Amino acid sequence: MEDFQYDVAFSRNIGWTTQDEQQALRKARIAIAGMGGVGGSHLLTLTRLGIGNFNIADFDEYGIENTNRQVGAKTSTYGQKKAATMAAMALDINPELNIQSFDDGLNRDNIERFFSKIDIYIDGLDFFAFDARELAFNYCHKHDIPAITAAPLGTGAATLIFMPGGTSFEEYFGFKNQPELEKTLRFFVGLAPSLAHTSYLVDPSSVDFKARKGPSTVMGCEICASVTATQALKILTGRGRILAAPHGIQYDPFLNQIKHTWRPGGYRNPITRFVMNKVKQAFLSNA
Repeated sequence: MEDFQYDVAFSRNIGWTTQDEQQALRKARIAIAGMGGVGGSHLLTLTRLGIGNFNIADFDEYGIENTNRQVGAKTSTYGQKKAATMAAMALDINPELNIQSFDDGLNRDNIERFFSKIDIYIDGLDFFAFDARELAFNYCHKHDIPAITAAPLGTGAATLIFMPGGTSFEEYFGFKNQPELEKTLRFFVGLAPSLAHTSYLVDPSSVDFKARKGPSTVMGCEICASVTATQALKILTGRGRILAAPHGIQYDPFLNQIKHTWRPGGYRNPITRFVMNKVKQAFLSNA
């Protein structure tokens, strides 16, 4: 068996990265909260990009219902901790990784440690984990940490980037002091204001905001990881244009479409308010 050598293992990145940039990726530390559908794919994609240091968090265990989309969910891992499982998979790719694993998830007690010496935060939390998401993004805004969220919607992905000095998560979504159903509505619409993916939802009853339930695909999760890793690459190398919030991008291969949205004011934007009213009628009339 060949001995692991970083420079050889990631040599095929060179050309799209320079030698110096690859070494910068090796030294970077990225925090990912959530090791499920998108979070697990984020970790493995960024590991293959050559990121050398991670803080990861998840309190959950794999179940059979995770099989359709979560890269760590296999018959051999049912009942196992997601964070520990994903850490082992990443270390199998790069045994030199430094991974700090938070098996109790992200919370107020460990947030300082979780974000210690972090270059970028990536949101891999469950769609409905609003308290933890609000906690994480508010911390990033306060401490000037770039933060990315990408949602698997249908077969595609919607991405929002919150950069230091720019529009904050709270300014865009307005979660503070809102009930859960209002947060659900604002997050659902704010992630992808065009709602492109809803045009091919064949069973609307599968979306139940009150029961905290919705469908997802592995294609969406993998596209999320690809888009997010590319944004992280741009931030870490200082190359490429960053379209930060209130800009948003939704790519949907089922529709062969890329949607670029710009919603200054976020949830207060008149277009966003109009779309939220449509979603209320379609999905929340019985909630």
